[in-house]
Amino acid sequence: MDYAPHTEEEIRAMLEKVGAESLQDLYRHLPEEILNPGIALPEPLPEWAVLEELNRLAARNQPAHRAFLGGGIRSHHTPPVVQALGSRGEFLTAYTPYQPEVSQGVLQATFEYQTMIAELAGLEVANASLYDGATALAEGVLLALRETGRMRVLVSQGVHPEYRQVLGSYLEAVGAGLHTLPLEGGRTPLGEVPEGVGAVVAQNPNFLGALEDLSPLAEAAHAAGALFVVVADPLSLGVLKPPGAYGADIAVGDGQSLGLPMGFGGPHFGYLATKKAFVRQIPGRLVSETVDAEGRRGFILTLQAREQYIRRAKAKSNITTNAQLTALMGAMYLAALGPEGLKEVALQGVAMAHRLRELLLEIPGVEPFTPKPFFNEFALRLPKPPVEVRRALAQRGLHAATPVPREYGENLALFAATELHTEEDLLRLRDALKEVLA
Repeated sequence: MDYAPHTEEEIRAMLEKVGAESLQDLYRHLPEEILNPGIALPEPLPEWAVLEELNRLAARNQPAHRAFLGGGIRSHHTPPVVQALGSRGEFLTAYTPYQPEVSQGVLQATFEYQTMIAELAGLEVANASLYDGATALAEGVLLALRETGRMRVLVSQGVHPEYRQVLGSYLEAVGAGLHTLPLEGGRTPLGEVPEGVGAVVAQNPNFLGALEDLSPLAEAAHAAGALFVVVADPLSLGVLKPPGAYGADIAVGDGQSLGLPMGFGGPHFGYLATKKAFVRQIPGRLVSETVDAEGRRGFILTLQAREQYIRRAKAKSNITTNAQLTALMGAMYLAALGPEGLKEVALQGVAMAHRLRELLLEIPGVEPFTPKPFFNEFALRLPKPPVEVRRALAQRGLHAATPVPREYGENLALFAATELHTEEDLLRLRDALKEVLA
C-alpha cells in the first residue's frame, strides 16, 4: 500500500478552514527559543568516521553481560542460532498473521511455542504470549475471576512486588479486592483460604529466590472454590516440578530467562498456560492445528471471538499484537537446548548461586536471609544500605546488590548467578564487596 501524504491543495484547504495562512501560523504561540532552538551539530562526517566515533562512545559503557543483579531479570547466554533465526525477516515483526493461507510458517512456529510452554508448565494449553511477566500475571488472575465469578484475590508477598503493583492496577479497574499474604521465614505460610476468594497467587521460586512447596496452598485454594495461579521462572522448570503437577490451574511468568538479553528490562515476553476447561477465557492470540479442504495439516488463529478486534465490549483482554517475536526466540532457545540442555543450564545457575552465597557469607557483617533451598538468586542482609553498596560496586565495574523493598526487611539485597558466571567472577565480587563494606 502506497503512503499518500496531503497534497498542497489539501493543505491550503485545511489552513483556510482554521483561519491560518501557513503551517508556521499554527506554532506562533510557542516561544522562539522553543520553536527554533539552536542545535550545536558538528560538521558532517563520512560513514567510517561516524562508526569510529560511535565505537569510541560505546567503549565507555560498562559491560553488563555478567551482572549479578537479581530481581527477576538475570544475565543469560543467547545462543547464536537464536540471534540468527530471530533476526530473519519472516519473524522480525510484531504483526499478527491474520491471513493463515500466507502465514503458515509463523503460525506453526507459534504453535510450537505454545506446545513447549504448555509442556513446561504441566498444563494443557498456552496462548501465543503476553507482554511480560507482570501483565501475564494480571491476565491470569482476571481469567480466574471470570471463571469463578468472584472479586477477591489473595496474593503471596513472595510474588515480585512490581508484579503485585501491576496486578493491583488491573484489579482496581475492575473493582476487585487484592489482599497480601505476608511471608514467614522467607516463604508463603500455609493456611485456610477465606471464602469469596476467586484466585490465590504464589510464586516459585519466590521473589527472594526461595523454593516453595505450594501443594498445600493449592489444596486450600481449591477447597475454598478458588483457582490457584503460580508465577514460575520458565528456566527453573527445567529442573523443578511443573506448576500443573502440584495443583496450579494457571501458570504465568516472564520469558527472559529463556536466552533473552536483559535489555535494561525488555523487550521480553510473558507466558500463560492453563487447563483446557478454561480455554474460552484465555486472553490474547491462540494458534491451533487444523486440516484444510484438501486434507492437509495447517495452522490458524482460533476462538477469535475472545479478542478485542472481534468483539471489543466482550473481549477477554485488550491485548492484540503481542510479544510474538521474543516469544518465538524463547521457543528457538528451548528447541536448541532440548530438555537435557535446559536442565544443565538451570543446574549450572543453581550451583553458581549457592557458591556465590557461600563466598559472600565469608564477609564480616553479611547475614543470610533467603532460606535454602533456593534457585539462582538469593537475598542477604548487608551492614550498609544496599543502594550505596550497589553504587560503590558499579564504580568498580560490577553490577550487583539489587535493593529489596523495605516491606521484606531492612538492608536486604538480591544477588544472582547464572551459567555465564565463573569462579573467577564470584571471587572478584566477593573481594569487591568486602572492600565496599569494610
